[in-house]
Amino acid sequence: MSGPPPRLPTRVWVQAQVRLCDSKFITIAIVNRGDNEAGAVLLRLLRGSGVNLLLRRYTQLDGTAEWVIVPTGEPVDDNTADTQISRALEHDPDLWVLEVEDPEEKYWPEG
Repeated sequence: MSGPPPRLPTRVWVQAQVRLCDSKFITIAIVNRGDNEAGAVLLRLLRGSGVNLLLRRYTQLDGTAEWVIVPTGEPVDDNTADTQISRALEHDPDLWVLEVEDPEEKYWPEG
C-alpha cells in the first residue's frame, strides 16, 4: 500500500508561481514569507478596482491541493481583504501571503 505522494515544499511552489506569473507578465508580490517546508498559502487575486478574490490552499488526505475562496466564497472589497489577511496572519504566522495583480483573470494557482 502506498501513501500520499511526497509534498512539494511551499517555498518551491511559491517560486514556481512567481516564475509562472513572470512568464505571463503578471505582477506578483510575496507579502509574507511563511514556513519554507509546510507553510499554508493565502492568495490575494486583485481582479480590479476594489475587487479581491482570497484563495486558501488546503491539502487533502491524498496529498492533493484544493483551493477555497475565503471567507464567503465570493470576491471581497479591499478593507475586507486586508482584515481577513491580518486575521489569518495572527492565527498562523507561518502563512505565505501572495498578491497577484490580475484584472484580466489570466492567473489561477497550479498553472
